[in-house]
Amino acid sequence: MYLAFDFGTRNIGVASGQKLTGTATPLQKINAKRGVPNWKEIEDLIKKWQPTALIVGVPINLDGTEHEITNYAKNFIRQLEERFHLPVYAAEERLTTKAARSRIFEAGGYKALQAESIDSFAAKLILEEWMRSN
Repeated sequence: MYLAFDFGTRNIGVASGQKLTGTATPLQKINAKRGVPNWKEIEDLIKKWQPTALIVGVPINLDGTEHEITNYAKNFIRQLEERFHLPVYAAEERLTTKAARSRIFEAGGYKALQAESIDSFAAKLILEEWMRSN
């Protein structure tokens, strides 16, 4: 069982998934302030889901160069490792939020976009891609 995070400086989407089925489910978003998450919420999720590893989407530009948020995401990875002593894997991600928004809209239109957590759906996409690649 895995937990995945779509890292952002204001919101961090979370999804859970399992290698057996290769599928993931969006869970929730966690509020962050300038890249600092609510660590208690993350701790509660880890206690509840008891993942064997954590996967974090690390934003990079289309040309493969680092994005302005890349270093924030790498710092988030280091803090997850230090706090929870679980394996944490970086998953390069490009345009995941845009893809999430598009898929949510296709499934349910504008109302779905407003109700659905785009960040958590992006975490789902990150996790499913990571499971396919690993």
